[in-house]
Order: sequence, then structure tokens, then C-alpha cells
Amino acid sequence: MSDPKDHIDPYETTEAHLGRLLGRALNSFDLPDPLVERLATALAHSSSLYTTHHSPASGVWRETHRHTYLLADGASVSLWELAYRQQGDRATRHEVFTSKAEACLAATRLFGEEPAAVLDFTLTAGEDELSGDAAVLGALFAASAAPVARRREYAVEQSADHARRVLRRAENRDRPGEGVAALLRSAYAHQITQAFGTRQCLADGRDAGFSLYEHAFVLLDGSEYSLWEVEHTATPDGRHMCEVYESEAAARGAMELRAARVR
Repeated sequence: MSDPKDHIDPYETTEAHLGRLLGRALNSFDLPDPLVERLATALAHSSSLYTTHHSPASGVWRETHRHTYLLADGASVSLWELAYRQQGDRATRHEVFTSKAEACLAATRLFGEEPAAVLDFTLTAGEDELSGDAAVLGALFAASAAPVARRREYAVEQSADHARRVLRRAENRDRPGEGVAALLRSAYAHQITQAFGTRQCLADGRDAGFSLYEHAFVLLDGSEYSLWEVEHTATPDGRHMCEVYESEAAARGAMELRAARVR
């Protein structure tokens, strides 16, 4: 498991967090000076566990963490930290990198594994030990007793504004309220996935299409939140309409209800 000193302190300032990260990294001097200067302007930060592996038989333990910083100029920068103990090690070692690819190469150099095995966002129930930042990720698999893998590739780009636009175009009366809107103002990364392809139904002699999208967001506290958007043309005049829901079940229920009305 992670060292106790590495657990998240909710009251730690961004400056202190960055100083602690760079201070414990054995290779922090390899970071470009311009990047370190930009990081010195960071206003907020978020840390999340990306991969974890613990092998009691060999004594090998490693975790990869993503640390994202919101800078004063509005941009976001991520550092990738590899924390590990090799066989016979009693102390945890830390290295920090500017990309997933660099962290992958370092893990390959240290452990001799295939790059894909290191980069995959994979947590297997019963094999890995989760703690600290991994609590949110562990919840993703709580519904399944079998080993499950989940992969996401988030884009760090005006995600709070994207959430605002998704909520603004929703026309359903039971759309998410101000509480959800306030929560998503702290979103700094997001991913859009089509969860249900276009489905055609006949409505008054014309086709009506349905599509379902998941808008997944990462918040500044490291947690994830999703909005489920239904796009369809099952309207009296055939125009395009968007509805947004807080759960996949509610979104699919709305799709079925709309489809039943036009059959």
C-alpha cells in the first residue's frame, strides 16, 4: 500500500503539494526549467491514482499517479509520478515525468514489463490493493465481483464550460438542477462517449433517430461525474431535441418512453 505520508491532506496548499512532489522525486532535476517556472503559478491541484500493482510473492509494488495543476493563465499541466518498491526495498522511491509515455518507459526499464501493461487504466478486483486516491476508482468496480477493466482518456480543455453548454441545451423538465451545475464548475477534464448508437423509429410516416452520449468529467477533488445526454428527433415537428439526465438508467428510460410514443 501507499506510504502514510503520501495520503492526501485536504488542507495542503497547491504550493506545498508541488514542493513535496518535486522534493521526493529522484529525477525532478530532469524537468524542463520553463515547466517548473509555470508550475510555480499553480492555483489548484488534483491527484488521482492511474495504475496500481502489488505482488506479495515477489515483493514488487508500484503505483502511477497523475497530478494535475491549474495554472494562473488558465491552462492545466499534468505530472506523472511513478512510486515503487523493488524486491528487497524497504523505502519507496519516486520519479516524476511529464507524460504517460515517459512513465511507461521508466516502468519498463525498472520492471521489464510490456508498456501496455503499465499504461492501461486497469484495476483488477482481488489483485490490487487500493487506498487513498484510489477510493474513487475502486467504486467503479463495486457493482461487479468479477475482474473488470475500465479505460478512459480524458481531455483537459475547458471542461467546466463544456458542462455548462450540455446543461444549457437540455430541454427536459427533469434535467439536472443548479446543484449539479455548481458541482461541474470544478470540472477540469472530460470525455464524450457514444453509449448507444443511432436508433431509428417510424413516427407519423417519418424516421425518428435516438442517440445516447455519456459526458464524463473529472473534478478538482479527483472524483468523476457523468451526465447522460439523449439526442433524438421524436418531436411533433421532427426537429432535433436534447435531453440530459444524471444517470444512464434515467436516460435509457426516457429513450424507451419517447420511442413508445412514436410507434
